[in-house]
Amino acid sequence: VQLQASGGGVVQAGGSLRLSCAASGRTFSRSRYFMGWFRQAPGKVREFVAAISWSGGNTYYGDSVKGRFTISRDRAQNTVYLQMNSLNPEDTAVYFCAAGSGFIQSTIASSTRYDYWGQGTLVTVSS
Repeated sequence: VQLQASGGGVVQAGGSLRLSCAASGRTFSRSRYFMGWFRQAPGKVREFVAAISWSGGNTYYGDSVKGRFTISRDRAQNTVYLQMNSLNPEDTAVYFCAAGSGFIQSTIASSTRYDYWGQGTLVTVSS
C-alpha cells in the first residue's frame, strides 16, 4: 500500500485548505482499511487529527480540530480528504495520512494502530 498526500501550502489565518491522500496498491482495494490524518509541528509530538472508518460512516476528530476540520473518503477513487476551515497558526504542521487495519474505535487516535503512512504535506498558516 502506498499513500500520497497532497494539498498543503501557505494560507492566511481564517482561511481554508483541502488535503488529499491517494492510496494505491493491490491490497488496498481488497482490504477494509480505516484512514487517518496526523500532524507534527516542529519540536512537537505527532498529533491525531482525524480518522474515518472504511465505510465512511464513522468519523473521529482530535479536540483541537473539532468543528473546523472534516474528513471524508471516496472509496471508488481510493482517496481520503481533509477539509480544513478556520485555520490558525497553531495548525501549522506537516500533515500525514495513514491507513490501518483491524479497526478498534478506542485506539483510533494512536499512531501505532496504523500500518502505512504517506510522506506528509506541509501546511503553513500565517497570522
